Amino acid sequence: MQNDFSPEIQENESAFPRTPRLSVVATPIGNLSDLSPRAKETLSSADFIACEDTRTTGNLLRKFDIFRPLLAYHEHNEQASAAGIAAKIASGAHVALVCDAGTPTLSDPGFRVVRECRRQGLAVESVPGPCALVTALSVSGLPTNAFAYHGFLAPKTAARRRFLEENRVSKMTLAVYESCHRIRAFAEEIAEILGENRVVCFARELTKLHETVLTGTIGEILPKLVGKNLKGEFVVLIAPENFEL
Repeated sequence: MQNDFSPEIQENESAFPRTPRLSVVATPIGNLSDLSPRAKETLSSADFIACEDTRTTGNLLRKFDIFRPLLAYHEHNEQASAAGIAAKIASGAHVALVCDAGTPTLSDPGFRVVRECRRQGLAVESVPGPCALVTALSVSGLPTNAFAYHGFLAPKTAARRRFLEENRVSKMTLAVYESCHRIRAFAEEIAEILGENRVVCFARELTKLHETVLTGTIGEILPKLVGKNLKGEFVVLIAPENFEL
């Protein structure tokens, strides 16, 4: 019996050649060289490109001399846009879905677009590539055999503290995204609630010129965050209880 997950290498070929479909396309999170040849070909050949911010995506496309009609979707119009995008595909169009950076639908809009296409039985393909979460996990040195991704935590202090209390004895690596504006406060809360010996990884500016990956106990990492001009979004990884480097 054939294994549905057996590795079948397709060179320069879509799983749905010339078929009306939604292509979920990952784009660079920093280094433009990370746009894959397949992603470039998909974007170049799509009838429409659905994106969060037409200015951001427009700038990226111009760098690769790609000029396709853009469809704006974002968290405020995603539900209505999903129906419109699905209607275009049902009418025979090939639509590429991108977010501002990285893999669509992971803490970015796009989920409802994919869900609507699935509901209608429309073809959906993945054009994989950069993802800040996976990139951080791969260079962290923390366990990756089991991890729980929680996206962006609620901005309220009480919600963050409750999250840490509820996951104090987690057996999995915890992964969250956090803003530079709250990163010091979050680090202090980790130290207070989980203890200064808890192993963590703080990653920012991944694939960019000033890429920074700090792995160690929160007691070691916290002083490195004080008094620094921190910019960008962070991926914060928290190792399971009792994990040691």
